[in-house]
Amino acid sequence: MTTEWPGTPETATATYVFAVCRQLDPAALTGLAGLADGFPVRGLRFGALTAVVQHVPAAGFTEDAWQQRLSDREELEHCARAHHDVVTAAAACGPTAPLALATLYRGDERARQALEADADRFAAVLARVEGHAEWGVKVYLPATAPGPAATAPPGPHRSGGGAGGGAGRAYLERKRGLHRAREQHHDRALRTAEDIDTALSRLATATRRLRPHGPELTGEKHRLQILNATYLVSSVRVRRLLEAVAGLRHRTGADVEVSGPWVPYSFVGEV
Repeated sequence: MTTEWPGTPETATATYVFAVCRQLDPAALTGLAGLADGFPVRGLRFGALTAVVQHVPAAGFTEDAWQQRLSDREELEHCARAHHDVVTAAAACGPTAPLALATLYRGDERARQALEADADRFAAVLARVEGHAEWGVKVYLPATAPGPAATAPPGPHRSGGGAGGGAGRAYLERKRGLHRAREQHHDRALRTAEDIDTALSRLATATRRLRPHGPELTGEKHRLQILNATYLVSSVRVRRLLEAVAGLRHRTGADVEVSGPWVPYSFVGEV
């Protein structure tokens, strides 16, 4: 979050910056609500680039106000969707570098000065993402390893030699079998994740591996997420990416979910 004013009068406005573009058709922003009613979303030129901005009531976008939004899930989702809608509309016109949610300056002139100071980095980011989109890939395997069914341990009267000893050995073998199956399942998950990431990385300009989501986030207990990654892919390689995903599903037996194209949020902060 970027804010830069304490004690602003209630009637004052601030300049909210959504993104930086190299090509922007103002008509693409027509009708967008943005973050504040009554203030149009518009372009703000700085050098050879254009920022997508909106005036917002400064009193409603202070540090304290944003902290309240962050603690209100519904309000935070509303802001994130509004921000994303503007960024997506701008990205339809050409390469676009999204800025973080809640990037605010005291006014247009202060925003222009700050953005101009970072113009070289923005130019490098826009050159990197031009003709590219972000694609997300999530890979799942069954949560449990196939193997012998677990059974209850034998009672004390069944331990020892003879027929009881045989039952005890059989139980221990089943326990060992389950342990081996879990280890093999874990190894398979690691190999599958690495194989898929390696194959898709060959088609991407850049990649990012994220922490796989656990069942508490996915809400799924029957399958385990083993890969959560994003790929910056040129538009001319999208068909090959989708064909590769289909082939990987067939070859590995894993559930491979692909989403996109997205504005490349994950690849604008590294330049």
